[in-house]
Amino acid sequence: MKRVSNVTVRKRLAYALIIGVFIFSIIDIRLGYVQFFKGDWLTSNAKDLWSRNIPFQPERGKIVDRNGVELATNQSAPTIFVVPRQITNPQDTAEKLAPVLNISVEVAYKYVTQADSMVRINEGRKISYEKAKEIRDLNLKGVYLGEDSKRYYPYGSYLSHVLGFAGIDNQGLMGLELSYDEELSGDRGYVKFFSDAKGKRMPDMADDFEQPENGLDLKLTIDTKVQTIVERELDIAQATYNPDGIIAIAMNPKTGEVLAMSSRPTFDPANFKNVPQEIYNRNLPIWSTYEPGSTFKIITLAAALEEGKVDLYKEKFHDPGYIEVGGATLHCWKRKGHGTQTFLEVVQNSCNPGFVELGNRLGKEKLFSYIEDFGFGKKTGIDLQGEGKGILFNIDRVGPVEQATTAFGQGVAVTPIQQVAAVSAAVNGGILYQPFIAKELVDPSSGEVVMRKTPEKVRRVISEETSKQIREALESVVAQGTGGKAFVDGYRIGGKTGTAQKAKDGKYLENNHIVSFMGIAPADDPEIVVYVAVDNPKGTIQFGGVVAAPIAGSIIGDSLEAMGVPKRKDQIEKKMNWDDVPMIETPDLIGLTKQELQQQLVNLKLDISGSGKKVVRQSPDPGVKIKQGSTVRIYLEE
Repeated sequence: MKRVSNVTVRKRLAYALIIGVFIFSIIDIRLGYVQFFKGDWLTSNAKDLWSRNIPFQPERGKIVDRNGVELATNQSAPTIFVVPRQITNPQDTAEKLAPVLNISVEVAYKYVTQADSMVRINEGRKISYEKAKEIRDLNLKGVYLGEDSKRYYPYGSYLSHVLGFAGIDNQGLMGLELSYDEELSGDRGYVKFFSDAKGKRMPDMADDFEQPENGLDLKLTIDTKVQTIVERELDIAQATYNPDGIIAIAMNPKTGEVLAMSSRPTFDPANFKNVPQEIYNRNLPIWSTYEPGSTFKIITLAAALEEGKVDLYKEKFHDPGYIEVGGATLHCWKRKGHGTQTFLEVVQNSCNPGFVELGNRLGKEKLFSYIEDFGFGKKTGIDLQGEGKGILFNIDRVGPVEQATTAFGQGVAVTPIQQVAAVSAAVNGGILYQPFIAKELVDPSSGEVVMRKTPEKVRRVISEETSKQIREALESVVAQGTGGKAFVDGYRIGGKTGTAQKAKDGKYLENNHIVSFMGIAPADDPEIVVYVAVDNPKGTIQFGGVVAAPIAGSIIGDSLEAMGVPKRKDQIEKKMNWDDVPMIETPDLIGLTKQELQQQLVNLKLDISGSGKKVVRQSPDPGVKIKQGSTVRIYLEE
């Protein structure tokens, strides 16, 4: 047998040692890589296999008015989860859960015996705190309460079409809730606990908690003081006239900020599922498209004044009650006509033939150029979904009759928000602004403003001098013309009435009109523009000056007072009509006895508080003009 030399043995041992060192080096490197480079990742994945997450929903951002008044907020509403593998007695657990959640034992049993690692009970979503306490008191193993919330609208139907609503998962479905859903939503947090392969909790491992990140708060341009007044007046109008619909918008003409917006019919966002879709899905102030009627005459007037086609005070026009245009006879609302009048009186009387004359002086190219410059025929760009753009004649198809009817607001279709933006430009010095309703996005934790929207000028449409003449003309309409019922003592209000026929199947309906009023105040330096339209009011004469003007007047007067705009003495004197209630000054009643009061208040009523013998306070204050027959509130003390 051949003997192996010592040298050979040593070589083989050396090779074996080298190979062994190499193999163990590879193992050590691999272990080091796993330990130091992939350790955290592997531990995290292992924890994921052991972990069960109970979600904690973030608080959806609040929606507030310009002064911080909460319009949409949240209510805490826990949700029930079960971990089936931790439930030792499914039948007993189901029997205890079922009556609390108003479900059958069979349905509850299916939830607690599912094969999933964690199950959410649908009937236990966003329950009340009372229900949550009942569940907690049962002390059931494997049953957990996750923190959740639901949207809460503290004022019900108030501003509902603007705010919109959120669904069961707090996702925005309509209105501002949808438009700003990403910013309002936030990011979800959770509580994570650990369990073994059988689903049993691992007592030696601490739970993890990831804080939810709340959504941003949305601050609006809306002023709840003005919005409340608008809602009140629309409720009164709804009860008085039972109309097919009502629309109201209030806007700051100097910035495009919407101060109030409402319509009827309305709905409660918390109960939207029980409301027809055509009610909650149509924000009429920006969606509805119809012939504007005489409120559109403000645009024709602005164009004629800017082009120097008329002198309101010196030029006269004779109105026999009709005008012949292109073989058609177009009538004035006053069948016998207004006779010979100045063009200022044409505006005051809302005389159709007079505005046809202004349209003829302008010509169709120039008239339609101004109409487009004022923003008609396209969307205003307001930050709300569902805006309409209206309908204008194709200028190539505009003949003498189409030009004439357009000049007094018939044959074109516009939206309410277009009219408000256009009239704001006509009275604010001539600048068209883009309307907007969302003012700021604010981080609720730090108070930092993340987004701020500022007024956006679209273009100049008329000069400041023309705008001044329009304001003067509109003030005279309220003081001495068809808008008299919008007059408010102490506030210089201007405006224009509108009465538009409604068309169906190519024909105008009988005794079915949209009556409207466009108001501005104060007339010399407007702080607010208010538009009110009432669709088919019942039991009344369907004229804008009869129905819409007093609604708008009440909104403007009360809003200016709420906004802190002082009253003035330099109003145009009001022309009294036969049906106007006379205005009288409130007498000074302070210091008078009960006996002396009877001699003072012949044309007023008293609302007495207190038990003394002399008047120490009164409302309204002495010297304030109020309607004859109004109530004066007084307080008596010894």
